[in-house]
Amino acid sequence: MKIAIVTGASSGLGGEFVRQLGRKCELDEIWVIARRRERLEALQADVHTKIRPIALDLTADGSIEKIGQMLGDEKPDVAVLVNAAGFGKIGSWRDISPKDASAMIDLNCRAAVQMTQLVLPFMRRGSRVLEICSTAAFQPFQYFSVYSASKAFLYRYSRALRVELFSEGISVTAVCPYWIKDTEFIGTARQTKNSSYVRHFPLASRQKNVVRWALIDAKLRLPVSTPGPVCLVHRIAAKFIPSELMIGVWALLRRI
Repeated sequence: MKIAIVTGASSGLGGEFVRQLGRKCELDEIWVIARRRERLEALQADVHTKIRPIALDLTADGSIEKIGQMLGDEKPDVAVLVNAAGFGKIGSWRDISPKDASAMIDLNCRAAVQMTQLVLPFMRRGSRVLEICSTAAFQPFQYFSVYSASKAFLYRYSRALRVELFSEGISVTAVCPYWIKDTEFIGTARQTKNSSYVRHFPLASRQKNVVRWALIDAKLRLPVSTPGPVCLVHRIAAKFIPSELMIGVWALLRRI
């Protein structure tokens, strides 16, 4: 059985990955993982490929083990893994609770790594892993510090893992989008005591374009996908401009 696995599939990029994979790839099933079962089940109306909803919180004890049990029982051929589960919070260290800070690290880092480690034994030559990072991975961001640090971790993990898997023919692509206007991310990020540190989100992209671009880049086996002109410019700039200057630029941009 040839399948794709998508985490964070109940909304945003995760849901859009399911829709585009279901239309473009020859798959027997797509295993969709998120907390909200009704949203997972609703995805079936958008694709012809069979959807298997798996309603789990990846940060809850035992959740990863349940997925491991399913993989062990059915031994599928996993053609694509998309780790899209994640969230961020805008605010100073005073505004973000220790619980939220820990949850960002837990979901954005630990759960993504555990899912990847769990699924890799069921992948073969030609399989693809897409780790959904962020353009925030390219530099430190004040008032977005925990999120950007968590995505920097996932970005570095993806780049190193790609080299480890190169000889096995399994590709790993770090997908690094800019702000996306039509997902729940911005709304969730602003649910803090004081989210006014970032006033506007200019030139934000759309999820359909991001996913389309990311899937093309992954098919080309690129190590990094910057799905849009803004994140491409940011990636290039961060390579040549010192972090302290980039932090200063962000201090100006976030007030616009």
